[in-house]
Amino acid sequence: MTAACTVLSDLFAVENGHTLEVARKHGAYETVGPMLFDKSQFELIEWVLDSGLRGRGGAGFPTGLKWRTVPRKMGKPVYLVINADEGEPGTFKDRFCMEKDPHKLIEGMIIAGFALNVRTAYIYVRGEMLPQIRRLNEALKECYAAGLLGENIQGSRYSLDIYVHRGAGAYICGEETALINSLEGYKGQPRLKPPFPTVSGAFANPTCVNNVETIMALPWILKNGPQAYRQWGTERSPGTKLFSISGDIGKPGVYEIPLGMPMLEFFDLAGGVDGELLGCIPGGSSAPVLNKEECETCTMDYEALGALKSMLGSGAVMPFNTTRDPVRILEPIAHFYAHESCGQCTPCREGTGYADRVFQRIVAGEGRAGDVDMFFDLAANFEWTTICPLATADAWAIKSFVSKFREHFDKYIDASSRKADERELADLRPGGFM
Repeated sequence: MTAACTVLSDLFAVENGHTLEVARKHGAYETVGPMLFDKSQFELIEWVLDSGLRGRGGAGFPTGLKWRTVPRKMGKPVYLVINADEGEPGTFKDRFCMEKDPHKLIEGMIIAGFALNVRTAYIYVRGEMLPQIRRLNEALKECYAAGLLGENIQGSRYSLDIYVHRGAGAYICGEETALINSLEGYKGQPRLKPPFPTVSGAFANPTCVNNVETIMALPWILKNGPQAYRQWGTERSPGTKLFSISGDIGKPGVYEIPLGMPMLEFFDLAGGVDGELLGCIPGGSSAPVLNKEECETCTMDYEALGALKSMLGSGAVMPFNTTRDPVRILEPIAHFYAHESCGQCTPCREGTGYADRVFQRIVAGEGRAGDVDMFFDLAANFEWTTICPLATADAWAIKSFVSKFREHFDKYIDASSRKADERELADLRPGGFM
C-alpha cells in the first residue's frame, strides 16, 4: 500500500492496525463523544453535504444529498446498510479496508447512524470474503466490550447495533435494491424505483445504503471539517479516493490519491506501465475503456471521465499494453455479465447471453461477416432497457471496446473468412467429399 494522502489509509501499513487497542492509539473513535453527540443530526448532514463527499461505490452521488432524502417523523425505524459486496471485476479496495482498518468503518457507521437516527445497521459482505467477515466480527466484539456499540454509547443517549450479513456471492447484489432483497431473505433481484430505498428500503422502512469507502471518510471529515476535506480534489470531485490498480502495471495494489490526479501520474505512482500503453479500463469492468490518447489527457475524477463518456465507477483501474489483445480482454467481461444476469428482465437475460454467444463464435475463429456489427448492435439494443444497470454495464464495455479497437475484432473475422475459403477449396479438391 502506497498513499499520497491518508484520509482513509493511515492504518493500512500499521502492524495490528485492525485491533481496537492499536486503532485507538492512532485516534480511532475520538469522534465518538462530544465531538459527535453535541451536534444535531441536521448539522452533521450539512457537514457531509458541504464536504462534497460523493458515494464511492460507483455512482458518485453526493452522500449528504442522499442523507437529506431520508424522511423523518414517519414513525418508522431507519436502517443503515453498508454495501460491502464489491463484486465489480478488478475491484479490491473495500476488502482491503475491512481487513486493514475495520474500526474506521465502524466509527463511520456510528457517525452516520447518529446523523440518520439509526438504531440497527447492517454490513452486507460478499460471501467469499471470509477473512474480512471474521475481522469485522472481531472488531464488533471489541466495540461492544468497550461500550462503543450497544445501549447508550459512551454514556450518551444514542444506541446502535451493527450486524454482519454474509451474501451468497451474486454480482447483482451490489445493486442496492437487490442487496436489500437479499438482506431480507428474498432472491437477489433489483426492485423498480421509485420508491427509492431512502423512503422504502429494508423491511419497507427508510434505508440508507452507502459504500464502505464512503463511510470510512466520515471520521476524518468530522475531526477536521468539511472545508479541510476540500483541500484535495476538484471543485465537483473533492477529497481523496482509493483506487485498486492491476494489469500491466509495475506495482499493483490499493492507492489513496487526491481526485483530479492525471492518470499517467497515477500510473507512475503505481510503478509505471509495463511496456507501451494501449488502453485502460478506468473504473471496473463496466466503465467504458479508454484508448492511449484518452489516458494521456485524463484526470482521475468524476467529471473528466464523464467527459470521455466513461466513469470513475468503483475505482478499479486496469491499464493494458500493446502486447494484449483487446478482444481477449473483453471476452471474460462479456461472459461475466451474461453469467451474472439475474434473469428478471428479458433484454438482459436474453440479450447479454446472445451477445456472449456471438462473441464466442468470433473468438473461436468461426465469425461471419457482419458479426462484429451484430455484436455491437445487440449491446446498443439492451442498453438502458432494464430495471438495473447490469445490461447497460455490459453494453458499455462491448460498445467501447468495439468502437476503439475495431481493427482487432476485424482481424478475427478476416481470419475466419480465410479458414472458410481454405475449407471450401479443400472440398473442391479430388476426394474432398470423402
